[in-house]
Amino acid sequence: MFSGIVEGMGTVVAIEQEKENYHFTLSCNFVDELKIDQSIAHNGVCLTVVSLKDSTYTVTAIKETLEKTNLRTWEVGSKVNLERSMPMNGRLDGHIVQGHVDQTAICKKVEEVDGSWYFTFQYAFDKEMARKGYMTVEKGSVTVNGTSLTVVNSQDDSFQVAIIPYTYEFTNFHTFKEGSVINIEFDIIGKYLSKMMTYQA
Repeated sequence: MFSGIVEGMGTVVAIEQEKENYHFTLSCNFVDELKIDQSIAHNGVCLTVVSLKDSTYTVTAIKETLEKTNLRTWEVGSKVNLERSMPMNGRLDGHIVQGHVDQTAICKKVEEVDGSWYFTFQYAFDKEMARKGYMTVEKGSVTVNGTSLTVVNSQDDSFQVAIIPYTYEFTNFHTFKEGSVINIEFDIIGKYLSKMMTYQA
């Protein structure tokens, strides 16, 4: 489990394809603290460390992960938001994040407003999935590229988030532009509540 509080950014240094799987090798400032089999959220995608070498580590993404996330857009040099799993005695500074990306969205607009930024994201809307909790609500939580954020201006197929300068600088939000593909994970609590409502008499 994660909290959506990004620890830092990693850099993709190598990509290797093996059949339908892709092995991504990254560098970051806490590689020395990692171990094999450890779970790390990469732009909100929970991936397992499979090897460590020369101040880098490698994770593997299967076909389904590549199809449902923005990992398919990664190139050597791509900046990736990273978060290690939350310790049981840690603070939940963001919200409950599973590291299971629901779908991708497209950045439609970036607005700078007196030193902060508003980002508008649009995603494919499905009414049946929305009934199951795959949607945003005003002032609710959503995870964008692994970052826990508060929803502004929730619409059926889009939402905005407001980004403070610290988050803009220390996550890959500063790389976003119109057309950028990002990962979103909807709030797990909303999904459970929606599911339970289907069993109400």
